[in-house]
Amino acid sequence: MKLIAGLGNPGREYEKTRHNSGFMAIDLLAKKCGTSIDSEKWNALTANVRINGEAVLLMKPLTYMNESGQAVNQAVCFYHLLPEEVLIIHDDMDIEVGSVRIRTKGSSGGQKGMRSILQAMGTEAVARIRIGVGHDRSGDVPDWVLSSVPKSEQELYQTALQDAADAAYAWVSEPIQKVMNQYNIKIEKEN
Repeated sequence: MKLIAGLGNPGREYEKTRHNSGFMAIDLLAKKCGTSIDSEKWNALTANVRINGEAVLLMKPLTYMNESGQAVNQAVCFYHLLPEEVLIIHDDMDIEVGSVRIRTKGSSGGQKGMRSILQAMGTEAVARIRIGVGHDRSGDVPDWVLSSVPKSEQELYQTALQDAADAAYAWVSEPIQKVMNQYNIKIEKEN
């Protein structure tokens, strides 16, 4: 059993925001698996799927971003999962729109949903797929992450969401280094 959680905020007003990149990517993964994430359990929307013969729980925590660890840790404890059996998909302001970065462990990098998960699980050894949403130059982080990616960047952004979903799918049965080599995509900032 493996767990893949996409992070975001529940509610219609957050649906298309940068902060819901994890929700959007995991919805694409669910679609690839021929399902939708619509069962409620552990303060989350969930779906059980099989990917290349492996049982996988897809999850969208409903606890709001900053408390994502509550939902994720409930599933981890229920299934007795090891940290290496968990993958988190989330937005990242420190990388450009269109970029996808995969890490096997590390700090939260300031992403509060990831911080909540690492604290709840008691380890930084949790793999994550980070989807670039760019950085607000004025420093207004809440307004930035709760805004939509502009039309001029939508094509890059949608490609990154699909790449994140594809990377998560591959992560289930491929070595993480191979997934990183194939799906780590860096978009350079234009001046």
